[in-house]
Amino acid sequence: MEFLAGNRISGTTAEKDTLQAVTGGWKELGRVTASVGEITGLADKRYLMVLGHHIQGSGNSGLGLQLNGDTTASQYPRRYSENGGSDATPTSETNIFFDTNGSTVSGKEWFTVMHIENKSDKEKLGIYHTAYNRNGLGSGQSSHRLEGVFKWVNTSNPISSIKFSDFNGTAMNSASQVIVLGWDPADTHTDNFWEELASVELSSAGDVLSSGTITAKKYLWVQFYVKKSGSIVPEVSFNNTTGNEYAYRFSDNGAPDGTPQLNKSAFRTSTDDTNSFVNMFIINNSSNEKLAIVNSSDVATTGAGNAPTRREIVAKWTNTSSQITEIDVDNVSSGNFDTGSFIKVWGSN
Repeated sequence: MEFLAGNRISGTTAEKDTLQAVTGGWKELGRVTASVGEITGLADKRYLMVLGHHIQGSGNSGLGLQLNGDTTASQYPRRYSENGGSDATPTSETNIFFDTNGSTVSGKEWFTVMHIENKSDKEKLGIYHTAYNRNGLGSGQSSHRLEGVFKWVNTSNPISSIKFSDFNGTAMNSASQVIVLGWDPADTHTDNFWEELASVELSSAGDVLSSGTITAKKYLWVQFYVKKSGSIVPEVSFNNTTGNEYAYRFSDNGAPDGTPQLNKSAFRTSTDDTNSFVNMFIINNSSNEKLAIVNSSDVATTGAGNAPTRREIVAKWTNTSSQITEIDVDNVSSGNFDTGSFIKVWGSN
C-alpha cells in the first residue's frame, strides 16, 4: 500500500478489504423472541444498543427492564417524560418501566431504542426513546412517545444480562423481540449487525430525496440531511404511498407536544424552513403498523451565537400487509433540496 501526493492512498482490493475488516461496528450480542425476553451471557462491551419490539397479548400490560437479574428497589432511578409533559423522577422501582401505565388496547405495540454506557466500575447510564400506539390502530390514532434517562447504580460489574418483561403480568405476545448490540473501541470483527441498504446524494437540486428500492429488513436506521435552495419543508413517506396512512406527534425544543397530526399522507420532520439533519429508527414488521422514532436538528439561524432547533417525533405508517422497501423525503414548499443533500439507510433482521 502506498501513500501518494495529496494524502491519497493506493492499494489492491485485497488490501482495502483487510482495512475494512478491522473497523468493527455494532455486533449482535444476543436476542430473544418470546413473551418474556431475557438475554444472558452478554459479552462485556463498552457501549450497548438495545432494540425492543413488543406486541400486546391479552390483559393489562406494562413493559419494563431489569439488568443482571437485579430486582432490588432503588437500583434504577430514572427521569422520563410522556408526550412532552413534565418530567417524572421515580427512584424506588425494581425495574425501568417503558409504559407509564397499563393498557388493554388490542394490537398495541411498543418500539424502544436504547443506548447504554457499560463501564464496569461506573454507574450504567442509559438513554431511551419509545413509540407505542396506546390508543389503537389506524391513522386516526397517533402514537404516543416516551423519552427518558436512567441509571443502574451497580459499580462493580458490566451488564451481562438484560430482561424485558410485562411486570403487570404475562400479557406480551410471544412474537415480541429484544436484540442487544455491543460496540467496543477494540473490536475488529466484520459481522456488523447494520447492513447499508442505500446511500444517495443529490448531484443536482430537486424536490425528492429517495433511497430508491431497498431490501426489506425488520429494523431500519435512517439518516438524511437536506440543504435548502429556496424554501423547503421536508416530509417523509414510504413505498410511494398516496393515501392518508400516517399519524404523528412531535415536540419542538422541549415544549409539550403539539396537536397530534392524524390521517396524513406523510409526516413532517423539520421545525423550520432550513437545513436539517434527521436520525430515525423504524420497526418494519410486515404484519404490524410501522413505528418510527425520529429526531431532527435544524439550523434556524446560522452563526455561533444561534443555537439549532430540535424536533422529537414519533410516527406510524398504518400498513399491516407489507414492509417498507422505499423511503422518500419530499419537499412540499416552493424551493428545492440543494446539491449535497443525502440519505443513508441501514437495516437488519
